[in-house]
Amino acid sequence: MEQSSYKTIRRQSECEFVERRSRFLGAVCPISSQQDAQRFIDERRKKHWNAAHNVYAYVLREGQAQRYSDDGEPQGTAGYPILDVLIHEELTNCIIVVTRYFGGVLLGTGGLVRAYSRTAKLAIEAGGVVTMTLCTRAVVECGYTLYGSIDAAITNSGGVVHDTRYTNNVEIEFFAPCGVMGFIRSKITELSAGSVDIKEIGQQYMALV
Repeated sequence: MEQSSYKTIRRQSECEFVERRSRFLGAVCPISSQQDAQRFIDERRKKHWNAAHNVYAYVLREGQAQRYSDDGEPQGTAGYPILDVLIHEELTNCIIVVTRYFGGVLLGTGGLVRAYSRTAKLAIEAGGVVTMTLCTRAVVECGYTLYGSIDAAITNSGGVVHDTRYTNNVEIEFFAPCGVMGFIRSKITELSAGSVDIKEIGQQYMALV
């Protein structure tokens, strides 16, 4: 059974953190597969080919995959702290790559853990967090006299109108959380005295806010 919602990153973004002359560049990106993750890792490595380290961690809903790499940093001081931040924030379908330009001063094991964790948190703040909700995609066709009340019933009940097409009738395409679709259906049945029905055409995760 699919989850009703999950949290992920809203948009690809970057941040910078300096600790004792070492520059840490955090990059975060929403992903949906291991192929997406690898492409993003490759992009960052290509862009920062001369950096000391390009450390990463990512989490995927598919297969509940969790992966990380220290990329040459002492074991457990880089990739895992980033992964730990993702897990603590309950984020999935996203990746963080932290690039380090060494500043000549050793940070020690604890210093590295704190620096990579801090950069990961800053990257998440920059990218923003969004809740993806499992929604039903549906279409309802009605006459112009009912259009205003049906449109209001959808939006007031938690649905989001995606598209409206005007022909001989009005066709409203919308998304609604699966848990409220039954209420919307009964409301539209009531408004139209049973003359209008909803056609469900699939499900997908949507950011409703």
